[in-house]
Amino acid sequence: MDHQFSSGRSAHVHHSLSRRTLLAAATAGAAAVTLSGAPAQADDTSRKGKDARLKQLISRMSLEEKVGQLFVMRVYGHSATDPDQADIDANLAEIGVRTAAELIDKYKLGGIIYFTWAHNTRDPHQIADLSNGIQRAGLAQPSRIPLLISTDQEHGIVCRVGEPATLFPGAMAIGAGGSRSDARTLGRIAGAELRAVGIRQNYAPDADVNINPANPVIGVRSFGADPEAVAGLVASEVKGYQSSDIASTAKHFPGHGDTATDSHFGFPIITHTRAQWQEIDAPPFKAAIAAGIDSIMTAHIMVPDLDGSGDPATLSHPIMTGILRQELGFEGLIVTDSLGMQGVRDKYGDDRVPVLALKAGVDQLLNPPSLEVSWNAVLGAVKNGELTEERLDESILRVLRLKEKLGLFDEPYVTGRGVDKTVGTREHLAAADRIAEATTTLLLNKNGLLPLSRRTHRNVLVVGADPASPSGTTGPPTTTLGQALTELGFAATVLSTGTAPNQAKIDEAVAAAQGKDAVLVGTYNVTAGSAQQRLVNALAATGVPVVAVAIRNPYDIAQVPGVGASLASYSWTDVELRAAVRVIAGRARPRGRLPVPVQRADDPAQVLYPIGYGLSY
Repeated sequence: MDHQFSSGRSAHVHHSLSRRTLLAAATAGAAAVTLSGAPAQADDTSRKGKDARLKQLISRMSLEEKVGQLFVMRVYGHSATDPDQADIDANLAEIGVRTAAELIDKYKLGGIIYFTWAHNTRDPHQIADLSNGIQRAGLAQPSRIPLLISTDQEHGIVCRVGEPATLFPGAMAIGAGGSRSDARTLGRIAGAELRAVGIRQNYAPDADVNINPANPVIGVRSFGADPEAVAGLVASEVKGYQSSDIASTAKHFPGHGDTATDSHFGFPIITHTRAQWQEIDAPPFKAAIAAGIDSIMTAHIMVPDLDGSGDPATLSHPIMTGILRQELGFEGLIVTDSLGMQGVRDKYGDDRVPVLALKAGVDQLLNPPSLEVSWNAVLGAVKNGELTEERLDESILRVLRLKEKLGLFDEPYVTGRGVDKTVGTREHLAAADRIAEATTTLLLNKNGLLPLSRRTHRNVLVVGADPASPSGTTGPPTTTLGQALTELGFAATVLSTGTAPNQAKIDEAVAAAQGKDAVLVGTYNVTAGSAQQRLVNALAATGVPVVAVAIRNPYDIAQVPGVGASLASYSWTDVELRAAVRVIAGRARPRGRLPVPVQRADDPAQVLYPIGYGLSY
């Protein structure tokens, strides 16, 4: 999940972009995957003893407390008891309570999810204080159960906790680096920093295999298009998180990588056959399960070959129970993607969705648009016999098992000292820089333009797109690129041109390029005939050497072939952009290799740059 829930409706969208090429590439990569989906069995005696204690706790819970344990909800505010007035107003409007503490008291929640836009993540000490306030509210309830606090800290373009915490390259950048050791290090450090601020469940890593360049919702959130490579990196990152005592979450099952529809706003249909699903989509989830993943998030997508009912996977018993539980042997938590997303609301009302999800085999119900409607719907379904209390108990046991595994019953609180000792340390920041340096991918370098020399190309104009910071704490990208060049001895002039520059802005950039030794342009998902394409072409026509850095999807090079050099950074957070500048300036060698193929713009059936491509110097 990476946006606030939306109530907008969108038509079903089928996709077909260069499917044969991408399916073939992905299938070839999948051939070597032999990972078993069966998890290692825990010691039966120990587990039975722990389960007996947890079942005793469940037996003492009221029905209302049981229903509450299944929900994970958003709440506005930086404090559990004393948020800003604007956040109190937002909570009253959306949830009918003033604060997180009141929310927990009213609905007996099992978990809270943090968002930047909900003002939950200002700085590490504030986050730690919020987490402690939430746990105090949970432990004040009759059953005294700590909450599972979660967030989407994927790194790259989906990131809730920002600087001064350590920010790492996103999944596709890690895929370009290709190092399982780096993926594990990312999980270990990111997990330790989340744990220090009281976040114990991370909705990462993304286990989708992105084989559709037009995918509007996954893209660089995926490690790549090769199922075997994705599976290895997913398993490594999971092990890293586990080493820091964090519950990681593979998403979005059964696989969201081949769609041209964003499930936040529409209902994607994945047309993979059962055999294609086994070869392309399944391997990373099998690898995650084999690595002992604690939770798996559902996808609000329809896969007719896995379930012909027309239901989204989130509400599908054949997919959630038949495939994920029974075929793949997953025994951990199944959490829905946000129930406010359109993909799960397209067919059923908000009162039916949580009930159907539980009937399908899901355990945690995430972020419904109206908690009151969803909570009462589940309560009513038990009272009228559609759901049994025993069915609720199965999921509650999984929730409590995870809370116990993470030590929440023994140590629910975090400390300021722990924050200072762990979050954004010099060692952690250095690791992020080192990892980022191995991800920058050089795709084009005409006449050896790169690395740029300060002697011959000292005066550089920096232009391009300035998308909002994923965490609200980095960028803007053009400023970051300019500062990084300046620190390396270049004279940088910065002009933000945006994602859709008008003709006046293009003319301004062309005028600013006069007399410069080089132009560095940050491109953001360039499409044919777009304003960004016109900007780059106009700059190239000046005769001043142009270096393009694709700051999101690496496919931009196909749309701007006239540049002198082209690199992919896979995201626009500072750590990736600084690494790209070190490569441009020759302070680091380009070592990244494409984890996805780039098709020709004029003939998408033809591959311009294959998986594994990357230049060096």
